[in-house]
Amino acid sequence: MKSWLVWMLSVLVGLEAPGANRLLIPMDIRQANHLKAYGLAYQALLEEQEIDWLLNYRGGSFALDYGKKWESECMLRGISYEIISEPAYEGILHEVGQEEVNMSAVRLHTAARIAVYSPIKISPAQFEDTDAVLLVLKYAEIPFTVIYDEEILNGELARFDWLHLHHEDFTGQFGRSLRRVSEQDIRAQEAIANRHGFRKVSQMKLAVAKAIREYCMGGGFLFAMCSGAETFDIALAAEGVDIVENTFDGDGIDPDAQSKLDFGKSLAFENFVLEPEGYGGMGFSNINEAGRTGWGSLAESYFSLFEFSAKWDVIPSMLVQNHEFQIREFFGQTTAFNPKTVKADVLVMGKGELTDRYIYGETGRGQWTFYGGHDPEGRRGGGGGGRRPTDLNLYPNSPGYRLILNNVLFPSARKKKRKT
Repeated sequence: MKSWLVWMLSVLVGLEAPGANRLLIPMDIRQANHLKAYGLAYQALLEEQEIDWLLNYRGGSFALDYGKKWESECMLRGISYEIISEPAYEGILHEVGQEEVNMSAVRLHTAARIAVYSPIKISPAQFEDTDAVLLVLKYAEIPFTVIYDEEILNGELARFDWLHLHHEDFTGQFGRSLRRVSEQDIRAQEAIANRHGFRKVSQMKLAVAKAIREYCMGGGFLFAMCSGAETFDIALAAEGVDIVENTFDGDGIDPDAQSKLDFGKSLAFENFVLEPEGYGGMGFSNINEAGRTGWGSLAESYFSLFEFSAKWDVIPSMLVQNHEFQIREFFGQTTAFNPKTVKADVLVMGKGELTDRYIYGETGRGQWTFYGGHDPEGRRGGGGGGRRPTDLNLYPNSPGYRLILNNVLFPSARKKKRKT
């Protein structure tokens, strides 16, 4: 019934189309499908249609030149939209540009070339079909390429503008939980290590992490969630130090490993302690605040997004666009970040009562965002530690998933020629 009403309203508004030349996609609470709206914006960019992202205007609305194709796409995808005249749109831009209001208009130019780093490239990896980024890219109908260690070691990262790190374990300990990986997954990773001359998977994962850091420093955009964020930094800081237990690589940990960590090599975290006690033996470090405080402390709590100046702090403003600024906390192997381990030059964009949940930083000519947790609409449980993929048809307005899609569109604000 709701979809039918949205369609009827869209048809009635569309009767004004002949005299109008702007399509406005509001992103406030009146939007029927926030997540699909990002997909439409991406599709328009892919077809070389520039878009205005109206920061803080009605939840971070999108505006593009009117075209019957885009109106039809809105109707097909259940996206709320308005068709407005050019003078009316000029009035919106005038309102947005007023010095006293915290709004601005950012022009999006080209669709980012998206890569998702995931073991589904090489093996069944059944747990991986619950990754939030894979789920939302598919739901929003945003095309992407799946890559894994082989592609990175072969130098293929330069093909992409945006890279997502799955809830991977870059320390080479296979997630410290064999419930997350199968023997087939492990054998596939070992085969890649052997082909590239690495004696251990941990050495290969370090090489991959260093290549990703170089990609970011060269101008790429990196987005990581859950343990992908935590273990990425741990692996970089532990370069040349054995931190992998005998169970996983056949030899012991360096007894002085903790004192040998080099935090100057990591992006976001410093002064962390490896392998805290508890968390069922699945912890990596005290970066993960929830690993020390327990699941129950986050049962029905929320974290808050910070407000930034849309005119002066444009990057974080883009990354926090939302129709809600209190977001329900959600779990993961790395649920949230311990503020005591977050570097001083890192920008915190979302914060819980005791934790940092959503952080941003820059390295070289590139940028990165780390987002704690596994699935913004997920719940703990499912039997034996397993999870079922979230059906985003049930959560088309998810504010937690909107943060992911903000990151997908963010690189489009940089005008550049495509590589051929």
